Amino acid sequence: MDAPVARPPARWQQALASAFGSAAALLDFLGLDPAAAGVSAAAAAAFPVRVPRGFAARMRPGDPADPRRRQVLPLGAETLAAPGYVTDPVGDLAALRSPGLIHKYSGRVLLVATGACAVHCRYCFRREFPYAEHAQGPAQLRANLAAIAADPTITEVILSGGDPLLRTDDWLAGTLAALAGIPHLRRVRLHTRVPVVLPERVDAGLTGVLAACALPLTVVLHCNHPRELAAGVRAACADLRAAGATLLNQSVLLRGVNDDAGVLADLAADLFAAGVLPYYLHQLARVHGTAHFAVDDAEALALGAALAARLPGYLVPRLVREVPGAAAKLPLPGARAT
Repeated sequence: MDAPVARPPARWQQALASAFGSAAALLDFLGLDPAAAGVSAAAAAAFPVRVPRGFAARMRPGDPADPRRRQVLPLGAETLAAPGYVTDPVGDLAALRSPGLIHKYSGRVLLVATGACAVHCRYCFRREFPYAEHAQGPAQLRANLAAIAADPTITEVILSGGDPLLRTDDWLAGTLAALAGIPHLRRVRLHTRVPVVLPERVDAGLTGVLAACALPLTVVLHCNHPRELAAGVRAACADLRAAGATLLNQSVLLRGVNDDAGVLADLAADLFAAGVLPYYLHQLARVHGTAHFAVDDAEALALGAALAARLPGYLVPRLVREVPGAAAKLPLPGARAT
């Protein structure tokens, strides 16, 4: 019997393989001096650089303040200790039900589909998560699906990571079909940054898989700045909607990136124009190495009030913080109710 023929890499896999893997290469591409940019070899060693070339191509050459560049470049500030910044700021490990299955909130669980991401965001709250201990190999995935099937209180499963859209179409199709076969599940959700930083991934194969999903499907994107919404990203959003997905967005409030009411208002309006509803604006999760991104609560509340004054209510994202052990994500005290 002939051996199966290996499939050639898809276009998105080729694009991912060519991503920048060093700060030096990225800075050379952007025409920036490493010393002037404040790059740290120690920070890059602790959390490696990964930036798709297509995403880097949207950054302004020679601009050290480009908000997209600031999200991905390892700076010396990451190596400075800061009080209150920890390894697991949102309590993932305490909420583990089994390897790779996180159960924090009533009625829903999060399945860590993979530890891989298309881009390494420097503020990532799971940058120190022990992914190697929570890999979803076939046996572990079967065990986690069985645990979900055995608990009728679970009505929604969130595929997250890492980024679930870096799994193959076959893996996604099989997992979604298995979830659809669990009678008490009502919804499935994908949390992903891939359509924003690697829109090539949203191809006919993926949209076919998503369109075949028998459960109502929500795709929660992660976009922080209106300059991230290039034409290819908007096209990817249109294709996801055509596949039947409801699109939401969650952003992180980041110093030097989007800590400006005008930027946040433009982001909300541009997302809506692309068929994506603003959902959450997160206060920074305090993981080691990210204190330079923090915006204090008083300023965050002022930004939230400014957004409420500028935008209709349905375009104002909920300003929240994730607190370990809480029953839900919590609005900042004094935040406008939405």
